[in-house]
Amino acid sequence: MNTPIDLITLRVVVTAADLGSISAASDRLQLAVAAASVRITSLEDTLGFRVFERSPRGVQLTPAGHMLVQRSRELLTGADRLAMDLHDYSHGLQGHVRVLANSSALLEVLPGLLETFARTHPLIRIDLEERGSPDIPLALLEGRADLGVVDLAHAPQGITLADFFSDTLVLVTPASHRLANAKRVALKDLLDEDFITLSDGTALSNRLMASAAEVGKPIHIRMRMRGFDAVCRMVAAGLGVGVLPLEAVAPQLAFLPLKAVRLSDPWARRTHRLATRSGVAPSPATRTLMTALTA
Repeated sequence: MNTPIDLITLRVVVTAADLGSISAASDRLQLAVAAASVRITSLEDTLGFRVFERSPRGVQLTPAGHMLVQRSRELLTGADRLAMDLHDYSHGLQGHVRVLANSSALLEVLPGLLETFARTHPLIRIDLEERGSPDIPLALLEGRADLGVVDLAHAPQGITLADFFSDTLVLVTPASHRLANAKRVALKDLLDEDFITLSDGTALSNRLMASAAEVGKPIHIRMRMRGFDAVCRMVAAGLGVGVLPLEAVAPQLAFLPLKAVRLSDPWARRTHRLATRSGVAPSPATRTLMTALTA
């Protein structure tokens, strides 16, 4: 075969077969009749058999032409689907986004936002994994994630941050604690308490330790837990106090014997941010997700 078979020629053949006329096919495809006829003739010469039997009344498929048209329909359907998929991908309507998010984002805002996003963008697949904020930038830099949600005040080198949502840290105490009914407290007045904290290395534990260091007195940590729920249960048992985001522990406050007391320290108001790799354009699907999350 000397000449490759192109999709335009196949579309001319299929349309002529459907309409029974090369002229009618030319009109539908907005081609000159001569150009359409040359394409069919060249294809027949390349294949070594006639696709159509021509007559003054139009054209009819030969047996070999029937086989060609059947296979051509499959190819053209696949090509049209590919063109649509590529259009959707380039416009952020289809794709795959790998997201790493901290615990607060997973508990406070992402479930509702991602449920809405899944309904409005069903062709974009979101893979979501929980990670501590300090671990997320490296994953972005290494290309293991497309988007992060972090509690970081400053962008690490190579990372771009954009404000996403805010929450409020509170002192969580047993309902019977001496401070349970206080309106507001400061960390410097709490450093004689036993604390139930999150595991080392989380953004929240780092923030708490840094703030205590500024006061000049260490925090007495009685227990370290892996999640907010475990901290709340230990506090409810009377084993200490904790510092947690109010928005994330609202369910525990409703059914456990706990109280939430506002902290007067400025750092108790947190802003979580969307993190991406600097200098690398996000994929169209990632841009679509970011726009939806910050709308």
